[in-house]
Amino acid sequence: MLTLLIFSVLLVLIMINLPIAVAMALTAVAFFVGLDNSSLLTMLPQRMYASTTGFTLLAIPFFILAGNLMNTGGVTSRIFRFAKAVVGHVPGGLGQVCVIANVIFSGMSGSAIADAAGLGQVLHKAMVDNGFKPKVSAAIVASAATIGPIIPPSIPFVLYGALTGVSVGKLFLAGFVPGALMAIAMMIAIACLAKKNNYPQAEKRH
Repeated sequence: MLTLLIFSVLLVLIMINLPIAVAMALTAVAFFVGLDNSSLLTMLPQRMYASTTGFTLLAIPFFILAGNLMNTGGVTSRIFRFAKAVVGHVPGGLGQVCVIANVIFSGMSGSAIADAAGLGQVLHKAMVDNGFKPKVSAAIVASAATIGPIIPPSIPFVLYGALTGVSVGKLFLAGFVPGALMAIAMMIAIACLAKKNNYPQAEKRH
């Protein structure tokens, strides 16, 4: 019952448009005081300071910054053109380009949301303009973006390593093979879908 009440208060605070971090903090403080555990709040400043000085966790804002810099600097469009030159002629055309572009970009951003936001707009419009159905195009963009947290660097890997004490470097090394297998499987599925629906592909450059 207490857990339900905590979530209800948190939900109400979020619904009145409070920032999520503030809503979580107010909920925690309110229930600590309400349950007569206010003495535990003396640890709050120390825990807040410690959470902002974690060396491993500093990687996360830098990953986000790198993704934003590449978006504003035009790197995403260059990745798109490079991927199109490499696999644009393969059955599935721009669908295959979407997968390869996300593989490249995932090695820079570390986030599925960053991949979808950075490359998704360009790739979705290009696929629709070249004959892909909007729903199929959106599905390819969304599924290809899931490679982002698998291929290093990865924000979830950094968080997992920071919370459990597991080596982040080893986690990164472990992500290469699953990420490559995901990309290969997606490319095969897109090729089969393209042959079935006769989706266009670019001419091979010599």
